[in-house]
Amino acid sequence: MKDFDYRHQYIKDQLELNGMIRVQDIADKLGVTGATIRRDLRILESQNALQRSYGCAYPVKGKATDLPLSEKYSLHSSEKARIAKAATALIEENDSFIITSGSTMEAFSRFFMPKGFHNVVTASIRLADILCQKSGVSVSILGGKLVKDSLSVRDSVSIEQLRHVHCNKLFFSCDGFDREAGVTSEYIEESQLNVAMVEAATTKILLADSSKLGKVGFGKTCDLKDIDVLVTDSGVSGKVKEQIELLGVRVIVA
Repeated sequence: MKDFDYRHQYIKDQLELNGMIRVQDIADKLGVTGATIRRDLRILESQNALQRSYGCAYPVKGKATDLPLSEKYSLHSSEKARIAKAATALIEENDSFIITSGSTMEAFSRFFMPKGFHNVVTASIRLADILCQKSGVSVSILGGKLVKDSLSVRDSVSIEQLRHVHCNKLFFSCDGFDREAGVTSEYIEESQLNVAMVEAATTKILLADSSKLGKVGFGKTCDLKDIDVLVTDSGVSGKVKEQIELLGVRVIVA
Protein backbone atom coordinates (compact mmCIF):
# COMPACT_ATOMS: atom_id res chain seq x y z
CA MET A 1 0.00 0.00 0.00
CA LYS A 2 1.32 3.41 -1.00
CA ASP A 3 1.39 6.04 1.72
CA PHE A 4 -0.82 9.09 2.03
CA ASP A 5 1.57 11.67 0.49
CA TYR A 6 2.56 9.38 -2.38
CA ARG A 7 -1.08 8.70 -3.30
CA HIS A 8 -1.97 12.39 -3.31
CA GLN A 9 0.98 13.30 -5.52
CA TYR A 10 0.21 10.38 -7.84
CA ILE A 11 -3.39 11.55 -8.18
CA LYS A 12 -2.26 15.11 -8.99
CA ASP A 13 0.25 13.83 -11.54
CA GLN A 14 -2.37 11.67 -13.27
CA LEU A 15 -4.80 14.58 -13.42
CA GLU A 16 -2.20 16.79 -15.05
CA LEU A 17 -1.28 14.05 -17.51
CA ASN A 18 -4.74 12.79 -18.45
CA GLY A 19 -7.18 15.56 -17.52
CA MET A 20 -9.42 13.01 -15.77
CA ILE A 21 -9.00 10.04 -13.43
CA ARG A 22 -11.33 7.21 -12.41
CA VAL A 23 -11.44 6.08 -8.79
CA GLN A 24 -11.19 2.38 -9.54
CA ASP A 25 -8.32 2.82 -12.01
CA ILE A 26 -6.26 4.69 -9.40
CA ALA A 27 -7.16 2.18 -6.68
CA ASP A 28 -6.03 -0.71 -8.89
CA LYS A 29 -2.76 1.01 -9.82
CA LEU A 30 -1.91 1.79 -6.20
CA GLY A 31 -3.17 -1.46 -4.70
CA VAL A 32 -5.68 0.17 -2.35
CA THR A 33 -9.45 0.12 -2.01
CA GLY A 34 -11.82 2.44 -3.83
CA ALA A 35 -12.89 3.79 -0.44
CA THR A 36 -9.30 4.89 0.24
CA ILE A 37 -9.08 6.77 -3.04
CA ARG A 38 -12.49 8.38 -2.54
CA ARG A 39 -11.28 9.62 0.85
CA ASP A 40 -8.11 10.97 -0.78
CA LEU A 41 -10.19 12.77 -3.39
CA ARG A 42 -12.39 14.38 -0.74
CA ILE A 43 -9.27 15.72 0.99
CA LEU A 44 -7.78 17.01 -2.25
CA GLU A 45 -11.09 18.60 -3.22
CA SER A 46 -11.17 20.43 0.13
CA GLN A 47 -7.73 21.79 -0.79
CA ASN A 48 -9.11 22.96 -4.16
CA ALA A 49 -6.70 20.61 -5.95
CA LEU A 50 -9.45 18.87 -7.96
CA GLN A 51 -13.18 18.35 -8.22
CA ARG A 52 -15.06 15.07 -7.91
CA SER A 53 -17.88 13.72 -10.08
CA TYR A 54 -19.51 10.26 -10.07
CA GLY A 55 -16.50 7.99 -9.54
CA CYS A 56 -14.14 10.36 -11.34
CA ALA A 57 -12.11 13.47 -10.63
CA TYR A 58 -11.17 16.42 -12.82
CA PRO A 59 -8.92 19.46 -12.53
CA VAL A 60 -10.59 22.46 -10.94
CA LYS A 61 -12.42 24.36 -13.65
CA GLY A 62 -11.95 28.08 -13.97
CA LYS A 63 -14.82 30.51 -14.32
CA ALA A 64 -15.45 31.90 -17.76
CA THR A 65 -15.49 35.68 -17.99
CA ASP A 66 -16.97 38.02 -20.57
CA LEU A 67 -14.57 40.96 -20.81
CA PRO A 68 -15.33 44.19 -22.65
CA LEU A 69 -14.53 43.81 -26.35
CA SER A 70 -11.83 46.48 -26.11
CA GLU A 71 -9.97 44.27 -23.60
CA LYS A 72 -10.55 41.07 -25.54
CA TYR A 73 -8.68 42.43 -28.57
CA SER A 74 -5.44 42.66 -26.58
CA LEU A 75 -5.66 39.14 -25.13
CA HIS A 76 -4.13 36.22 -27.07
CA SER A 77 -4.28 38.31 -30.24
CA SER A 78 -1.70 36.27 -32.20
CA GLU A 79 -3.46 32.99 -31.34
CA LYS A 80 -6.84 34.44 -32.35
CA ALA A 81 -5.42 35.63 -35.67
CA ARG A 82 -4.04 32.17 -36.47
CA ILE A 83 -7.29 30.51 -35.44
CA ALA A 84 -9.36 32.93 -37.52
CA LYS A 85 -7.21 32.47 -40.61
CA ALA A 86 -7.32 28.67 -40.31
CA ALA A 87 -11.11 28.76 -39.92
CA THR A 88 -11.63 30.77 -43.10
CA ALA A 89 -10.00 27.91 -45.03
CA LEU A 90 -13.06 25.82 -44.13
CA ILE A 91 -15.35 28.05 -46.19
CA GLU A 92 -16.28 26.46 -49.51
CA GLU A 93 -17.65 28.02 -52.67
CA ASN A 94 -21.15 29.48 -52.25
CA ASP A 95 -21.39 28.49 -48.59
CA SER A 96 -24.02 30.17 -46.48
CA PHE A 97 -22.95 30.65 -42.88
CA ILE A 98 -23.75 32.20 -39.51
CA ILE A 99 -21.12 33.94 -37.41
CA THR A 100 -21.30 35.08 -33.80
CA SER A 101 -19.80 38.25 -32.38
CA GLY A 102 -16.46 38.67 -30.59
CA SER A 103 -12.82 39.52 -31.16
CA THR A 104 -11.92 36.17 -32.74
CA MET A 105 -14.90 36.41 -35.06
CA GLU A 106 -13.90 39.93 -36.08
CA ALA A 107 -10.47 38.60 -37.09
CA PHE A 108 -12.26 35.82 -38.97
CA SER A 109 -14.39 38.38 -40.84
CA ARG A 110 -11.33 40.38 -41.86
CA PHE A 111 -9.42 37.31 -43.14
CA PHE A 112 -12.44 35.90 -44.99
CA MET A 113 -12.15 36.00 -48.79
CA PRO A 114 -15.36 35.20 -50.69
CA LYS A 115 -15.53 32.14 -52.96
CA GLY A 116 -18.46 32.64 -55.27
CA PHE A 117 -21.54 34.06 -53.54
CA HIS A 118 -22.25 33.83 -49.80
CA ASN A 119 -25.29 34.51 -47.65
CA VAL A 120 -24.07 35.44 -44.18
CA VAL A 121 -26.13 35.88 -41.00
CA THR A 122 -24.76 37.67 -37.94
CA ALA A 123 -25.91 39.30 -34.72
CA SER A 124 -23.05 41.81 -34.86
CA ILE A 125 -23.18 45.26 -36.42
CA ARG A 126 -19.37 45.43 -36.33
CA LEU A 127 -19.00 42.23 -38.32
CA ALA A 128 -21.80 43.12 -40.72
CA ASP A 129 -19.97 46.36 -41.55
CA ILE A 130 -16.77 44.43 -42.35
CA LEU A 131 -18.49 41.72 -44.37
CA CYS A 132 -20.77 43.93 -46.46
CA GLN A 133 -17.71 45.64 -47.95
CA LYS A 134 -16.63 42.36 -49.58
CA SER A 135 -17.95 41.55 -53.05
CA GLY A 136 -20.11 38.45 -53.39
CA VAL A 137 -21.47 38.63 -49.86
CA SER A 138 -25.07 39.26 -48.80
CA VAL A 139 -25.32 40.07 -45.10
CA SER A 140 -28.42 39.64 -42.93
CA ILE A 141 -28.35 41.23 -39.47
CA LEU A 142 -30.50 39.75 -36.73
CA GLY A 143 -32.76 42.17 -34.89
CA GLY A 144 -33.29 42.73 -31.20
CA LYS A 145 -31.94 44.71 -28.28
CA LEU A 146 -28.45 46.06 -28.89
CA VAL A 147 -25.64 45.27 -26.44
CA LYS A 148 -23.61 48.48 -26.49
CA ASP A 149 -20.20 47.04 -25.66
CA SER A 150 -20.18 44.43 -28.42
CA LEU A 151 -22.57 46.18 -30.83
CA SER A 152 -24.48 42.93 -31.21
CA VAL A 153 -27.96 41.67 -30.36
CA ARG A 154 -29.04 38.73 -28.21
CA ASP A 155 -32.66 38.39 -27.21
CA SER A 156 -35.92 36.64 -28.09
CA VAL A 157 -36.32 38.62 -31.32
CA SER A 158 -33.01 37.44 -32.76
CA ILE A 159 -33.68 33.88 -31.60
CA GLU A 160 -37.09 33.85 -33.30
CA GLN A 161 -35.59 35.12 -36.57
CA LEU A 162 -33.10 32.24 -36.57
CA ARG A 163 -36.00 29.78 -36.66
CA HIS A 164 -36.50 30.88 -40.29
CA VAL A 165 -32.85 30.43 -41.31
CA HIS A 166 -30.73 27.49 -42.35
CA CYS A 167 -27.05 27.73 -43.32
CA ASN A 168 -24.33 25.30 -44.35
CA LYS A 169 -22.02 26.31 -41.52
CA LEU A 170 -21.87 28.09 -38.17
CA PHE A 171 -18.64 29.74 -37.04
CA PHE A 172 -18.95 30.55 -33.37
CA SER A 173 -16.89 31.42 -30.32
CA CYS A 174 -17.37 30.96 -26.58
CA ASP A 175 -16.15 32.04 -23.14
CA GLY A 176 -15.24 28.50 -22.13
CA PHE A 177 -15.07 24.92 -23.43
CA ASP A 178 -14.65 21.77 -21.41
CA ARG A 179 -15.09 18.05 -22.06
CA GLU A 180 -17.57 17.71 -19.23
CA ALA A 181 -19.33 21.10 -19.12
CA GLY A 182 -19.36 21.58 -22.89
CA VAL A 183 -19.31 24.92 -24.72
CA THR A 184 -20.42 27.81 -22.51
CA SER A 185 -20.82 31.58 -22.35
CA GLU A 186 -20.80 33.86 -19.34
CA TYR A 187 -24.30 35.16 -20.09
CA ILE A 188 -27.27 32.86 -20.54
CA GLU A 189 -28.80 35.24 -23.10
CA GLU A 190 -25.77 34.79 -25.33
CA SER A 191 -25.81 31.02 -24.95
CA GLN A 192 -29.51 30.91 -25.82
CA LEU A 193 -28.79 32.81 -29.04
CA ASN A 194 -25.90 30.45 -29.77
CA VAL A 195 -28.18 27.43 -29.22
CA ALA A 196 -30.52 28.79 -31.89
CA MET A 197 -27.54 29.31 -34.21
CA VAL A 198 -26.37 25.72 -33.64
CA GLU A 199 -29.85 24.48 -34.56
CA ALA A 200 -29.87 26.60 -37.74
CA ALA A 201 -26.64 25.21 -39.22
CA THR A 202 -25.51 21.87 -40.64
CA THR A 203 -21.82 22.05 -39.70
CA LYS A 204 -20.80 23.63 -36.37
CA ILE A 205 -17.29 25.08 -36.17
CA LEU A 206 -16.01 26.41 -32.84
CA LEU A 207 -13.18 28.97 -32.78
CA ALA A 208 -11.64 29.02 -29.29
CA ASP A 209 -8.12 29.77 -28.10
CA SER A 210 -6.57 27.49 -25.48
CA SER A 211 -7.02 30.01 -22.64
CA LYS A 212 -10.72 29.07 -22.69
CA LEU A 213 -10.05 25.37 -22.15
CA GLY A 214 -11.45 24.22 -18.80
CA LYS A 215 -13.36 27.48 -18.26
CA VAL A 216 -17.07 27.18 -17.55
CA GLY A 217 -19.67 29.90 -18.03
CA PHE A 218 -23.21 30.19 -16.70
CA GLY A 219 -24.95 29.58 -20.02
CA LYS A 220 -24.48 26.34 -21.97
CA THR A 221 -24.56 26.28 -25.76
CA CYS A 222 -23.91 22.59 -26.43
CA ASP A 223 -21.80 19.56 -25.55
CA LEU A 224 -18.40 19.28 -27.21
CA LYS A 225 -19.60 16.17 -29.06
CA ASP A 226 -22.26 18.32 -30.75
CA ILE A 227 -19.71 20.36 -32.68
CA ASP A 228 -18.04 19.16 -35.86
CA VAL A 229 -14.80 21.12 -35.82
CA LEU A 230 -12.75 22.85 -33.12
CA VAL A 231 -10.15 25.36 -34.31
CA THR A 232 -7.74 26.19 -31.51
CA ASP A 233 -4.03 26.81 -30.85
CA SER A 234 -1.05 24.77 -29.67
CA GLY A 235 -1.80 25.57 -26.02
CA VAL A 236 -4.16 22.59 -26.14
CA SER A 237 -2.02 19.55 -25.29
CA GLY A 238 -1.80 16.51 -27.53
CA LYS A 239 -3.52 14.43 -24.85
CA VAL A 240 -6.50 16.79 -24.62
CA LYS A 241 -6.66 16.98 -28.43
CA GLU A 242 -6.92 13.20 -28.62
CA GLN A 243 -9.62 13.11 -25.96
CA ILE A 244 -11.70 15.69 -27.83
CA GLU A 245 -11.22 13.82 -31.10
CA LEU A 246 -12.57 10.67 -29.42
CA LEU A 247 -15.88 12.57 -29.16
CA GLY A 248 -16.00 12.67 -32.96
CA VAL A 249 -14.74 16.26 -33.23
CA ARG A 250 -12.15 17.28 -35.83
CA VAL A 251 -9.52 19.39 -34.05
CA ILE A 252 -7.46 21.87 -36.06
CA VAL A 253 -4.45 23.36 -34.23
CA ALA A 254 -3.53 26.68 -35.81
